[in-house]
Amino acid sequence: MLDERIIEELAGELIKAEEERKPVEPITERYPEITTDDAYKIQLKVVKIKEERGEKIVGKKIGLTSKQMQELLGVYEPDYGHIMDVMMRFEGDFIDTSNLIQPRVEAEIAFILKESLEGPGVTVGEVLKATEGVMPAIEVIDSRVRDWKIKIQDTVADNASIGRVILGGRITPVENLDLRLIGMVFKKNGRIISTSAGAAVLGNPAQAVAWLTNKLAEYGVKLKAGEIVLSGSLISAVDVKSGDFIEAEFDRLGTVSAYFG
Repeated sequence: MLDERIIEELAGELIKAEEERKPVEPITERYPEITTDDAYKIQLKVVKIKEERGEKIVGKKIGLTSKQMQELLGVYEPDYGHIMDVMMRFEGDFIDTSNLIQPRVEAEIAFILKESLEGPGVTVGEVLKATEGVMPAIEVIDSRVRDWKIKIQDTVADNASIGRVILGGRITPVENLDLRLIGMVFKKNGRIISTSAGAAVLGNPAQAVAWLTNKLAEYGVKLKAGEIVLSGSLISAVDVKSGDFIEAEFDRLGTVSAYFG
């Protein structure tokens, strides 16, 4: 395990990398002994620095929800990060790529909570009961680690590689919705890149939120009423650059889009 001094130094490095848009060398190459718990401690330090600067936590994101991505990084469960208010964008917004390092995009179902959730032992039913509704979302992921050369500890320390969050224009109640069967068509510059459905996320996006709630309990943290939870990508991440137009159309939930410049 890493000592407190190194954890603070690495958190500072990641903050500086984001500010200067200059990625750091992989943490796991420099500190091969780093554990996932160490990485979450670094993430929490990063978030604390952001809060001290006036940023506010507005939600959480879940990553590595597909078996394919878990196998790629050699892990057996998802990871999570914090959504800060300055990351939020909305339908049709312009996304400035000059403020990012190596952006990619993912399509997700976002949960808007009306009640707090606290683990352990939270079930899918409890998640749905606590949900005000769901929204279509695009997550812009961005790694502060050079060339996306990451292992699970690198991405966890880097706040689960979150960059920006773009929400669609409407919220849909979850009553009578089977989230597993919500289909999605993902387009880049008008061309269909991928199609998927909610079941691609741990079998059910609500299951991902239940996992997150129970995982957070290990750190004495709960999901709060009003928070946004990104439940995990339905597709593999797609590279994006200035001039691209991204659109994700969800069955029954509507569409979310953004222009990158």
